[in-house]
Amino acid sequence: MSQETSKQNVTKPKASHLTGAKLRANSAKALFDILEQGQSARQVLPKYQHTLNQKDKAWLQHAVYGVLRELPQYQHWVRTSLEKPLKGNKKVLEHLLMVGFYQLYAMRVADHAAVSSTVEAANILGGQGLKGLVNAVLRRFVRDDLAQQKVTGDAAQAGLPKWLYKELQKQYPEQLDDILLAMQHTAPMWLRINPHYVSVSQYQQMLNDRNIASTTIDALPHGLCLATPAVVTELPGYHAGWFAVQDGAAQLAAHILQPAPGERGLDACAAPGGKTAHLLTLQSKLSQLVAIDNDTKRLERVAENLSRLGLEATLICADASHPEQWDDAAKGEYDFILCDAPCSATGVIRKHPDIRWLRKASDIDQLVVTQQHILTQLWQVLKPGGRLLYATCSILEAENAAQVQAFLTAHSDAILAPLPTEILHDFANSDALGLQITPNTAQCDGFYYALLHKQSNV
Repeated sequence: MSQETSKQNVTKPKASHLTGAKLRANSAKALFDILEQGQSARQVLPKYQHTLNQKDKAWLQHAVYGVLRELPQYQHWVRTSLEKPLKGNKKVLEHLLMVGFYQLYAMRVADHAAVSSTVEAANILGGQGLKGLVNAVLRRFVRDDLAQQKVTGDAAQAGLPKWLYKELQKQYPEQLDDILLAMQHTAPMWLRINPHYVSVSQYQQMLNDRNIASTTIDALPHGLCLATPAVVTELPGYHAGWFAVQDGAAQLAAHILQPAPGERGLDACAAPGGKTAHLLTLQSKLSQLVAIDNDTKRLERVAENLSRLGLEATLICADASHPEQWDDAAKGEYDFILCDAPCSATGVIRKHPDIRWLRKASDIDQLVVTQQHILTQLWQVLKPGGRLLYATCSILEAENAAQVQAFLTAHSDAILAPLPTEILHDFANSDALGLQITPNTAQCDGFYYALLHKQSNV
């Protein structure tokens, strides 16, 4: 995919009147923390956004994510603009230059404003002696139209590391262009409407009254996809729990499991709690739903989300792969289990573009081992006759179909169950082993599901 195509499809917000040198400096520091310190955007962005108004928060995230989506291109422009790399405490100025390039290339910021504010940001970043260099580089970028200097190589042009590009090329030869294009776009915003408060059609009309367009698909009876993202807290009924923000593909989990009255369920690796809430919304007469996560702060978020939606679950901070530590008495007592396993998150790269550069090829083998261990341990606490839904937000075969095939081979009491036909209607699937959803299928994230039944007569 060409950089020109990518540029044409970028949503270009106007710069806030409150943006300035500090906002550019914070954007550069965020990029530095992600790319040089290996921190995730989820860790980094709140640190630099917490004092900003809503518009400036959006500006900073847009700039950071925009650079990350096409990082090889911006790194190319930096390399060709500097005689030698900047080092030590001046390295952050390379990230500042990328923020400057992004403004000049992809944002609706006047050239003079982008240059002057970015040069002033060098002061804030301790680069007083290099302000002239920053100014010269950015002015040359405009004067010589250096935006036309495109990076070479298929992986670089796609904005991906070589290992990931090769994997996608091998696994999805016919869908590759569509997947790459989807990864360069901002993900749409999906809502899951709570039918106990309001119907989808009623809520859609409320959105229409506010000039917010939305669409639905048959496979997601409670889902609404917004044509343009909105400020969540300003949507009708947010504080009353009328809806939750949840990608369409993630909404499939509860519909596949189809919880029944009186059943006891387990949501392993539950944070941030979207699927937990959906299971409770679909079936209010469960005997119990246990939600586990090994991160205290993320489990607190589950509690907050459930509270806003007026729902209750048994929350346990523990490692899902060690049932003996958290629920030994329940061994073999769960009617259904959702195993939303830790994964590479390659299916949600368009939402989290930092994943491209933080994830390494060597990570996949370790993730596969972790997934296998969790899956095997959870199988032990599933009732004979029960069902386990294995899920990831990955699009890599090793974590998905190959993982499930290995599990089926190792467990004679496990069978792969068919998925509901209404789901397959909207999510066409060429892989017979489970359901592999690629990014932007039905405007959803990349996801994988396999429903496993535990035979009672083996």
